[in-house]
Amino acid sequence: MKKQLFSLALLFIAVTSFAQTQHRYWDDIQTIKKFDKLYSPPANPILFVGSSSIRKWDYVQRAFGEYDVMNRGIGGAITDDITFYLNDIVFPYKPRQIVLFVGENDVPSASTPDSILAKTKRLFSAIRTKLPGIPIVYISIKPSPSRDKFMDKAKETNKLIRQYLSTDKNTVFVDVYSLMLTPEGKSRPELFGSDMLHMNKAGYAIWEKAVRPYLLKRTD
Repeated sequence: MKKQLFSLALLFIAVTSFAQTQHRYWDDIQTIKKFDKLYSPPANPILFVGSSSIRKWDYVQRAFGEYDVMNRGIGGAITDDITFYLNDIVFPYKPRQIVLFVGENDVPSASTPDSILAKTKRLFSAIRTKLPGIPIVYISIKPSPSRDKFMDKAKETNKLIRQYLSTDKNTVFVDVYSLMLTPEGKSRPELFGSDMLHMNKAGYAIWEKAVRPYLLKRTD
């Protein structure tokens, strides 16, 4: 009897955990869907997808207006969140290219660089299953002053992901990490807002310059 109760308890925990994951950012997804009904998205856009650094890049469509860009960032998302919602924020739009920023919010957790790499592999496998040849621009984890104590972990994660993506001919790894450091190898507070985590316009200007050469213009 005790073993049965223990098994039921474990099952309840597993189901509860799945439900919490399932509904994480659910409201955000519904808001996106409502927006799409009001304003028809462009056909075959370039999708900017990822966590809050993408979401807060609120002028990305103006910055890259000639490319039919769409912002589908989810604030606070970890890599598994993006994987979970691919059917909502990526596949319906039939994008011709994806600009991806994930992994940063996995670093402060108990996740190791190897486990973050494993999550990244699952994400790419899910994308490649439905969009095998789509060009992807992967933006590396950035050095944020508020997370300086995780710099070594972030660097190791970037290194592992870069090595993994080097085998994917349709993916470009854009190293913004090194572009956002002082000559002494420290993060630059002047590139960030008051929370020292999210970038200001000076920080996004670095990203814009780094990403632009890899964006695909329309051919139709």
